[in-house]
Amino acid sequence: MVLLGLAALFASPLWCIAVLVKLVSVALPGRRPDRGVHLLRWSARMAVAAAVGCYLLSSGAVAFAEHESRSGADSSPAPACRGEEVPRDTRLRLVTHRASYLPPAFDCVLDDGTTYESSGLYDRLNMCVVVFAVGAGALAASAGRVAARRDRARAVPGADGVLGGPADAGSDDRGHDDRVSGAPGA
Repeated sequence: MVLLGLAALFASPLWCIAVLVKLVSVALPGRRPDRGVHLLRWSARMAVAAAVGCYLLSSGAVAFAEHESRSGADSSPAPACRGEEVPRDTRLRLVTHRASYLPPAFDCVLDDGTTYESSGLYDRLNMCVVVFAVGAGALAASAGRVAARRDRARAVPGADGVLGGPADAGSDDRGHDDRVSGAPGA
């Protein structure tokens, strides 16, 4: 799990670069006609990738803290539970720790059974996972609604401005504007 967390850590700059390149490409001319749906779907995929990446980072941190608490002469109580921000009297009462991967957390257990979180990192990363996952769902649902609306508009003859279907087979173009130049009868 630590290796997956490290892979997510090293992949996150690539993710950021991909998002920046996409944002720049949206602003440039020559976009696709269905750019709205395409952008929503791409954004949903990127949000899923971010949620998975945050989960892997958090799980990797838990696995690293777990490994650190089982290895070496100074491993008990867990080094993650003995930070400088923890008061000395609390550190003296440490008994063990609890690691969880769903949701990722590393809790320190005191002699009276109470627990405290070893770091605020897990709460922040877990919140990022939830926000990105909910955002991905909302983006995917929006893309589905936009695509369905576009498909309904295309199903109605002439609704998308394209003439020449079966109802227009015998018509001439004298009364219609050109779609590109706007010139009448072109």
